[in-house]
Amino acid sequence: MILKRGLFLLIGCLALGLGLLGIVVPLLPTVPFILLAAYCFARSSERLHQWLMTHPWFADALTQWQQHRAMRPGLKRRAMLLTGLSFSISILVVPIIWVKLLLLTMACGLLWYLKTIPEIES
Repeated sequence: MILKRGLFLLIGCLALGLGLLGIVVPLLPTVPFILLAAYCFARSSERLHQWLMTHPWFADALTQWQQHRAMRPGLKRRAMLLTGLSFSISILVVPIIWVKLLLLTMACGLLWYLKTIPEIES
């Protein structure tokens, strides 16, 4: 039991770190890592789970996802805009054509996924 909680805590901390890094690194997705961190913290540390669920940056989106499996339209638009912007900058900066094409493909896939997420009616 202690080993299992420790493993969830370790994975949760790693996921949170990767999620925070994903805010500034275009190819690293933030949302899946934050969701994974919330899942792991719920099974390992009530204090860290409460902190994440009440954190000003993540609380609203995590609660909406937990309750409705959906996002607010404004948050969804912002996620799509920032995704497009960060991938565009990366595509402009990278000199290798196949990497540009890979980035474009990844951007299209991520934007399509974001578009398919249901929206919470305001």
